Amino acid sequence: MVVGVPREIKSEEYRVGIIPEVVAQLSHSGITVLVEKEAGSGAGCQNEDYQEAGAKIVEKAEEVYGNADLIVKVKEPQESEWPWLREGQILFTFFHFSANRLMTEELLKRRVTCVAYELVEENGILPILRPMSEIAGKLSIQQGMKYLEKEYGGKGILLSGVAGVKKGKVVIIGGGAVGFNAARIALGIGAEVVILEINQERMRFLEDNLPGAQILYSNSKNLTNAISDADVLIGAVLIPGRRTPVLLKRRDLLLMEKGTVLIDVSIDEGGVFETSRPTTHQSPIFVEEGMVHYCVPNTPGVVPRTSTYALAYASFPYLRLLAEYGETAWEKSEALAKGLALYRGEIKNANVAAGLKG
Repeated sequence: MVVGVPREIKSEEYRVGIIPEVVAQLSHSGITVLVEKEAGSGAGCQNEDYQEAGAKIVEKAEEVYGNADLIVKVKEPQESEWPWLREGQILFTFFHFSANRLMTEELLKRRVTCVAYELVEENGILPILRPMSEIAGKLSIQQGMKYLEKEYGGKGILLSGVAGVKKGKVVIIGGGAVGFNAARIALGIGAEVVILEINQERMRFLEDNLPGAQILYSNSKNLTNAISDADVLIGAVLIPGRRTPVLLKRRDLLLMEKGTVLIDVSIDEGGVFETSRPTTHQSPIFVEEGMVHYCVPNTPGVVPRTSTYALAYASFPYLRLLAEYGETAWEKSEALAKGLALYRGEIKNANVAAGLKG
């Protein structure tokens, strides 16, 4: 088995799929690892670090794709990378199929085997996605605080407030890993926090672990009431493999105060706000209907060192199985079997299939 690690070419993506410590463990097991030159530099992993760990540094991405049986990335393959993919090659990365139908169809046509980080599931947990969700949730408050500043079109308020002045209000749609971590940070700085959630068991967990937050059942009435005086509204809904539902319509923005900041963490899967559209780290916001929208799909990429190491630690147990067993790996791991999205021209995940039909 030859494992290949190309440099990420998606705009403003500085993470890398494998860190030197992982290379060392794979090399010790007799697995060859090819790393594209400078692939890890954005995350603080230098060519020399990979070489010392046992990797071979190659000059071009085409060499990585041309010689590797298993490609390990962070983000979905970009259009310029598609011609290098070949039948039977295993691709292990984030895909977010529901937001990219053209890519999905191309991968099916090329009969590539795709194991999606965001679909690997073990004991009801998405172990590879989880650390990225934690980072995205924490960053959502950091970005919300920033873009509330008047200079960016925000209300010009401080979320934490000060003595004698009303604190800011954060409303979070979705109480999963993103929402939970966003709420923890918001409560920690002294903001008022409301979380809307539909799962009763999760609601009880949030009540027990987030004292001070108001937990409400997510329906249109509660959402309408909550957003009327929100300062930051965070979309944190995930349905693995499916497009997220649009929960906030354009007309709903008329109920909100101008300068409210909308952070759509769900934009990777299409977004939960009707007015959302993908943005970038260099141009992260736009103002529509008087609302400041932040809709960066790869939010954790702005802290690439933290994100890379968290991702590498979470993905390694599954990467090791793929590297050792190839196409029989998912027979040895139910979690990997759930992560298997496409296999040699066939869709293997029900949610991905439903999303493509839709």
